[in-house]
Amino acid sequence: MKRIKDNDNATIVACYIGYITQAIVNNFVPLLFVTFQKQFGIALDKIGLLISVNFGVQLLVDLLAAGLVEKVGERKTMITAHLCSGTGLLLLAFLPWLFPVPYIGLLIGIVCYAIGGGLIEVMLSPIVEACQTKNKEAVMSSLHSFYCWGHVGVVLISTLYFAVFGTGSWWILACIWAVIPFFNTCLFFHVPIRSLVEEGKSMGLREIFRERVFWILFIVMVCAGAAEQGMSQWASAFAEMGLSVSKTVGDLAGPCMFAACMGAARAWYGAFSEKIRLHNFMMISGLLCVAAYLLAGLSKSPVLGLAGCALCGLSVGIMWPGSFSTAAKVLRRGGTIMFAFLALAGDLGCSAGPGLVGMISELSGRGLKAGLFSAIVFPVILVAGIWMIKQENRR
Repeated sequence: MKRIKDNDNATIVACYIGYITQAIVNNFVPLLFVTFQKQFGIALDKIGLLISVNFGVQLLVDLLAAGLVEKVGERKTMITAHLCSGTGLLLLAFLPWLFPVPYIGLLIGIVCYAIGGGLIEVMLSPIVEACQTKNKEAVMSSLHSFYCWGHVGVVLISTLYFAVFGTGSWWILACIWAVIPFFNTCLFFHVPIRSLVEEGKSMGLREIFRERVFWILFIVMVCAGAAEQGMSQWASAFAEMGLSVSKTVGDLAGPCMFAACMGAARAWYGAFSEKIRLHNFMMISGLLCVAAYLLAGLSKSPVLGLAGCALCGLSVGIMWPGSFSTAAKVLRRGGTIMFAFLALAGDLGCSAGPGLVGMISELSGRGLKAGLFSAIVFPVILVAGIWMIKQENRR
């Protein structure tokens, strides 16, 4: 235990598990959209609202997190985050059967774990940025890749579980997933946590808001979150309903392939970051994201449609960690407040993207293909934002 208390690598490992926790709370429920529709009779637009509530609560937590961290400290914040995540998964497992309207039970569980997910998203990047390590961009990209590997693990393990035990016992698996955040709670009691900026030297809110590049990064983060989750949250349902494949094939070829490609992009950049210009890589990735949504939204071939899901994962991989790394370089005294507002921007996009896809899918009468095609607006704006950041750097 003494080695853990003095070891920054232990902190980084705990942060890796933190992103696995967030992957669980963000990606387990989307695997059950069709199950909820059949088991509880929930309409597609209300299922889409579950996603928006999750990221909407995370967005609100992002907004309040900076003040909370200053009052209670990083350690207590991370402990609270993981306790909320684990408790929310348990509530999700039991409350739908305790309420006359199961949808209310689902909402309560999602709100609880969304509080934990929001705090985790705000805190992990500045905690790792403050660790005494070399090549911060590579470490940051590797950190965010664990969200992807967690996503892959959630899909693979859940798919295997459903194949063996059936989707009707999904609530037991929710209890099993809750073990991970409770375990990580114990780690955060002991690992060292350093301050990103010396006390009294961090930028104030007004100073951050006066920076033009901050607002460009804010917009990029909104579009990155929307482009990522607009595909990720609907990938399973898209494959199962829109492409007429089985749930097992849909989960493996849709969200699992999406997450694996996103993780591969982050891991690859982490390995070769010293040889690659970050903004050029982000620009190329943004253009690939446009192509991915065109494939998914317009293709009549199931193979090409699923290829669009995978390509989208590959293209959005660098956006989130790349934006954080850029912000840490150009706004060195931004501190937790800056990371909190960038996380808020990302979660705003994570809420808006899937919500737009669900709404357009319901209103158009053409299903998820129409919804996914409408989401092309996000990578288009994202590319424009990255180009503006490059211009700011030249100045």
